[in-house]
This record gives sequence, structure tokens and C-alpha cells, in this order.
Amino acid sequence: MRASYLKGIMFGLTSGTITTLGMMVGLHSGTHSKLAVLGGVITIAIADAFSDSLGIHISEEADKNKTHKEVWEATITAFLTKFFFALTFIVPLLLLTLNEAIIAGVIWGMATLGLISFLMARDKKEPAWKVMGEHWLIAILVIATTHYVGEWIALTFGTII
Repeated sequence: MRASYLKGIMFGLTSGTITTLGMMVGLHSGTHSKLAVLGGVITIAIADAFSDSLGIHISEEADKNKTHKEVWEATITAFLTKFFFALTFIVPLLLLTLNEAIIAGVIWGMATLGLISFLMARDKKEPAWKVMGEHWLIAILVIATTHYVGEWIALTFGTII
């Protein structure tokens, strides 16, 4: 696979996982509203996919060794990957209770992150447990932080809004 496509896919999957999980967990703990979480996932799929793909685009353009074609391959691949992957988190929201959907989303996201981390470690000939552990630790920090920030927002502003 061309490096530009791989970069877009890996970035889109990773960002789609971390951003969507953080937003879902934060909105859940702050609102306990399925509608808010569903709206957040759709918003992330659109707005953040565009934002991230522009970030990849500008980053790749800054690299003098990248061709115009490679820049656009990474840009479009990152957008499509993040957009469609973020939307996969809608499935549990439509089929399960909100609490169950959050748990299913965390399992889905962590499994995806584990798989891409494992494949990357294998490709780089590094210990899989190290790469997977590092990436899972970051994901857990995001999930925990957004959970507590959501609770704090609900406690601090819940009576105002």
C-alpha cells in the first residue's frame, strides 16, 4: 500500500477512535442524553473529519518530499477513513441503551486501536505489547478525562443552562 494511503488510514482510524470516544464519554457523563451523544458523533464525523484532513493536507504540503498527488491521497484517505469510522459508533447508539452503547463504543474503539497498534508494531518489528499498551494508555487517559470533565460541566453548569 502506498505510504500516503496508509498515513491517511492510520491517522483517520486513530483520530476517529480517540476523538469520537472522548466526545461520546464526555457528552454521556455531562448530559445522559442519547440525542446529544448521537448528534455529537455525527458532528465529529463531519466537522472533525474535515478539520483533520486539512491538518494532514497542510502537514503533507509542508514536506518538500511529497508530491501533489501524495498530498491529496493522504488528505482524501484521512477524511474518508475518519468520516466513515466515526459513523460506526452510531450503530450501538441505535441498537442499545445509552449506557450499553457507551460500553460497546469503548470496546469497539479499544479493539480497533489495539488492532492497528498490533499491525504497526509487527510491521516495525517492535514488541506489540509496548505499542498497544502505549496507545491504550493514551486512549484511557482521554476517556477518563472527558468523563470527569463531562461530570464537572454537568455539576457546574447544569443548573444554569
